[in-house]
Amino acid sequence: MAIEGPLVPPNVTTVLSLDDVRLAGRTVLYRTDVNSPLDPSTGAFLDDSRLRSTLDTLRELSDARVVIMGHQSRPGKEDFTDMSGHCDRLARLLGQPIRFVPDVCGDEVFEAIEALHPGEKVFLDNVRMHPDEYGPEKVSEDEEANSEIVTRLSALADAYVTDAFGASHRNSPTLTGFAEEIPCIAGRLMNNEIRALSLAVSDPPRPYVAILGGAKCDDSLRVALNLIERGVVDTIVMVGVVGNLMLWANGLDIGSANKELIRGTMGEDFEYTWEMAERLVGEYPELLFLPRDLAVEVEGQRQELELDELPTQHPIYDIGLQTLMEMRPLITDAKCVLWNGPASYFELPEFAFGTIEILNMCAEATGVTIVGGGHTSALVNQRGMAGEVSHNSTGGGSALGMLSGDSMPVIDALARSNDKFRPLLGALGMEAAE
Repeated sequence: MAIEGPLVPPNVTTVLSLDDVRLAGRTVLYRTDVNSPLDPSTGAFLDDSRLRSTLDTLRELSDARVVIMGHQSRPGKEDFTDMSGHCDRLARLLGQPIRFVPDVCGDEVFEAIEALHPGEKVFLDNVRMHPDEYGPEKVSEDEEANSEIVTRLSALADAYVTDAFGASHRNSPTLTGFAEEIPCIAGRLMNNEIRALSLAVSDPPRPYVAILGGAKCDDSLRVALNLIERGVVDTIVMVGVVGNLMLWANGLDIGSANKELIRGTMGEDFEYTWEMAERLVGEYPELLFLPRDLAVEVEGQRQELELDELPTQHPIYDIGLQTLMEMRPLITDAKCVLWNGPASYFELPEFAFGTIEILNMCAEATGVTIVGGGHTSALVNQRGMAGEVSHNSTGGGSALGMLSGDSMPVIDALARSNDKFRPLLGALGMEAAE
């Protein structure tokens, strides 16, 4: 089911979208998040989906002068590279030449931007190569607007468009520094992310089922509590390591090895996470759906295990068939389903069953289906099923942050820019015709 609605993220005002502005003939700074997995030996792309995700916005900017900005990894990492390869791959995907400029905001960038004609594009170098953007000399949040990157580039640009949702939980000059200088606008990817995740947090159709799994227990429990405290969710299904933790908090002995795995995964966050788990099972048991059975690894083989057979010395790697059977009607009857985090150690073929079955259920569901990024989103892409869910988020930490109710600096910056520049669009000659 398609996701409709205005761009009104939770806790902020409306943000500008491409539907609100006319950018033909204008010089547009376009911030992307095209940070991609690269082959460590060759530098070849292992996945170019983030580059593909920019195509809708770039096609809508076909009559503008476009200056593309992005980053790859961070200094000190093996995959910290310049953006020439990203530029070449994007040019092939778009079917249009794009000039690579090996600079971020120096004189060569000025010359390249001033030489642009409507419809042409340049791709600047990795913005994290500039000290203002990343590293020990990174400018403070208060000084972003006065950074070299922002002051020099905003002098040449009419507007800023962002699709960097994957980095929207961060601050930096190229992510949040332009809000007060030029109109800042959500691109199509950012637009879709805000709309879908806002729906999941603020106004989902009911009944609403959230499936939370994976190994990031603290993040999942923060999402659960945020949805419950907002009064928007009907059932929270806990699977994966999260589900094992919740069984433990609910009084079941899952075995010393599985307890130690959970403690080791969370480290110093364990006590804080345990308090959230105990609060959930103590205050909201009627909203929780916990595993009914499990699958453990015994000498490399999958073995189903009833809860009354706990504790176990074997690692719990999946949910069992009974859990999936009881979960199915919840998903089938839901008007909205949010899924974040696998149900199993799905990298092992014997234990991929639970996760893949949840994916199939979401694909078959008739309500709105939102996949919340990270490993879950990657699995959807790997299996070629992105078109079978309503929204497949490109953000991992950013999606979890938004679902948890955290501040989202990039979205907050878009909201501030909307407040300042929406009334001025007519005077700037940038207001879209109705």
